Amino acid sequence: MNAPTLTNVRQAEERVRLVGHRTPVMTSAQLDELAGRHLVFKCENFQKIGAFKIRGAANFIFKLSDEVARRGVVTHSSGNHGQAVALASRLRGIQAHIVMPTTASAVKRRAIEGYGGIVVDCAPNEAARDATAQGVIDETGATFVPPYDHPDIIAGQATAALELLEDLPELEAVVAPVGGGGLLSGTAIASHGLHGTIRVFGAEPEGADDAARSLAEGRLIPQDDPQTIADGLLTSLGPLTYSIISEQVERVVTVSEGEIVSAMRLVWERMKIVIEPSAAVAVAAVLSEEFRALEDLQHVGVILSGGNVDLDDLPW
Repeated sequence: MNAPTLTNVRQAEERVRLVGHRTPVMTSAQLDELAGRHLVFKCENFQKIGAFKIRGAANFIFKLSDEVARRGVVTHSSGNHGQAVALASRLRGIQAHIVMPTTASAVKRRAIEGYGGIVVDCAPNEAARDATAQGVIDETGATFVPPYDHPDIIAGQATAALELLEDLPELEAVVAPVGGGGLLSGTAIASHGLHGTIRVFGAEPEGADDAARSLAEGRLIPQDDPQTIADGLLTSLGPLTYSIISEQVERVVTVSEGEIVSAMRLVWERMKIVIEPSAAVAVAAVLSEEFRALEDLQHVGVILSGGNVDLDDLPW
């Protein structure tokens, strides 16, 4: 598969507009002071389903031909991607089957069902997940919606950075969290497509640092027993997202669990908005000593990837 181009991202923007919001950009003088530079935050926590994932799902699903779409779609997810596929499918008027591990939270299951998705249970392991999804495909003819490693998903996620840089072309750098890499690779494509000299950085938990290790060693290194509160960033990079990130992302900054929790609480308290731990990873990165050492950067955009948290299980 080839990486999407800026043209593909602009085409995706038309499809995303059918489903999602153009999310707001916010600032905080207090966070600017802590970071030592001016920060702007692209608030995907205000997006439909509470996360950026609706962008990729909408682009993929609304790009399907009517004949293919009629048979429905299937994916596997225990979180935001499943909700995004369920909602985008409902708005397209087709059926979505979401394969979920039996260990998934009841809150996430109810959210997917609330968007009209059919939840299909599977054992909590990769083999069972894949086999269950294939069973749905064999039975219904549904199309599989990849969570991140696909050009149409990446192009859809890229529209967040496209909007950000259309609003603020003076930005010198953009920072996005990285798990499977759909958001970060899309951010790099949109950012460099609009401004060739802009710098793009990833942010990753120390306990799930396959992207940082892959860039350091120059080869794709799968995630091995990730341990982090940022449950949206547990997935390994895919071959396509790795190839884009290795070419277009300057650095992946890793942060500790303590830094993630502190950044999350800081945003809740100072900016008065709810973000999830995965979004807090990007905030923690721009507040880190490693990033503060980049003194030539004065205007930096940060993508807050989502705001879905379990209010009964906060990390403080």
